[in-house]
Amino acid sequence: MAVTLNLRQAIVQKVKNKPDEDIVDMIEGSIDYDERALPGLGVLFEMIWKASSSEARQQLVDTLQSKLKSDQAAK
Repeated sequence: MAVTLNLRQAIVQKVKNKPDEDIVDMIEGSIDYDERALPGLGVLFEMIWKASSSEARQQLVDTLQSKLKSDQAAK
């Protein structure tokens, strides 16, 4: 019987048991480059979000809002 992995599962399997340096390299190598990497970053962000406290989530939103405002002001 063939096992079908969904995108989330495939990404988790790809990074599971990787050393921190490999995960950092994967994230940094995906930022500002090929858009095909964006779903992988989304899955990693989803994992972080689910594991975060409400305070940590608010910090993420605050950081995003700040960045969005600074990018908008730069235009």
